[in-house]
Amino acid sequence: MIKHINEKELNTRIVLNFKRLAESSYYQIGEVFAPEAYDWPADKEGRALLSFVSHYKISGKKIPCMDQMIEKFPSKLNEKGYLGTTRTDVIVEQQLSGHSWLLRGLCEYYEQFSNEFALEVINNITENLFMRTKGYYSTYPTDRTQKDEGGVSGSEIGYCNNWLLSSDIGCAFMSIDGLSHVYKITKNEAVKELLDEMIDVYLSIDKKGLRVQTHCTLTAARGMMRMYSVTAEEKYKNGAKEIYDLYVNGGGMTYTYQNLNWWGRPDSWTEPCAVVDSLILALELYKVTDDETYRKTAARIYHNGFATLQRDNGGAGTDTLVTEGSPWDFLKARTYEAAFCCSMRLSEGLWYINENVSLLYAETFGNVAKNTNGIYMDGDIIYSLPDETLLPYAEEIIKVDGMQLTPIIKYYRVPKEIIESAQQKILFR
Repeated sequence: MIKHINEKELNTRIVLNFKRLAESSYYQIGEVFAPEAYDWPADKEGRALLSFVSHYKISGKKIPCMDQMIEKFPSKLNEKGYLGTTRTDVIVEQQLSGHSWLLRGLCEYYEQFSNEFALEVINNITENLFMRTKGYYSTYPTDRTQKDEGGVSGSEIGYCNNWLLSSDIGCAFMSIDGLSHVYKITKNEAVKELLDEMIDVYLSIDKKGLRVQTHCTLTAARGMMRMYSVTAEEKYKNGAKEIYDLYVNGGGMTYTYQNLNWWGRPDSWTEPCAVVDSLILALELYKVTDDETYRKTAARIYHNGFATLQRDNGGAGTDTLVTEGSPWDFLKARTYEAAFCCSMRLSEGLWYINENVSLLYAETFGNVAKNTNGIYMDGDIIYSLPDETLLPYAEEIIKVDGMQLTPIIKYYRVPKEIIESAQQKILFR
């Protein structure tokens, strides 16, 4: 049996997220620009603008802060035309990562509205912040002592070589995404040369050994797919496939089709930003290969991985990891909401799902049984053993092996007080 996406459900998700972005003071013009002391310059601003444009692309409705941000940028940019301090002595990893999101937001805005100021800022950021890093990516520190450090929001952890590094290991290479969008718009060959350097270096890094962040890796792979769509050069598609294979088969994805925040850290948490990236990457690979395994994985990510990441307020938060080596065998909210990143990235995910709704169907066979990992599934749908507090929100309840199992219960339907305490046991142990 084919289980198509319930479009009423998807619309509810979209409306909830729209209201979160449109009504919360955190995303209004008075607060949307982060304080100057914030050590992720341009990160919140870029994600917010990308989120606003994503909703505009869905509905044609403008969240007022979108245009207000463009009007206010001249007063926020430094003398070089980007956010944060100007450093010539060191490459600030988090500044590159944050400005990748700002490039994405500005590029999307430019594509929708042909705004010349947005294009001017895009060019200034590219030339004055990113082009000066050309030739330095081979010096990115990969031989370092591994520490289990870093929170849901990463932080600067110190200097090495020419770099001021982040606990979100590898986040400098997030910029492959933003710069690929710049190349799509400008066809600037110098940008392509920089991208080729970044991609070659990042593909050569032992991501599992370095315990890099899965989010930045998947985001980089999406940038490679954008480069493939623009140039048709196979090397970009092959790089994205290599990363996808490592993520799915090399310990980056959980049994519930979410992600480990870092490779080799099964005690950490999921990150909705990365779950969004994984779905987009899988489906983009399907479109250029016709390999059904990519489409099936994308569908499983939506029907299972997306179930718990969106909260009842429309935002998104982190969950426990359900995988080998994890201290948990249950899904539980770790952070109710990551308003500073994931609630905004969810918007792009919802736009993409809405655009590709016909491809994200799940197959079911009317028979719930254990798979090779010991997870109870009916085709593409995972079944869990939820707390009694969650049962009123279940779509269906069936009895299997003497237990009352349900598909993973969707948290956007569940009140905050229950989300913060409830558990859904995944029976793989």
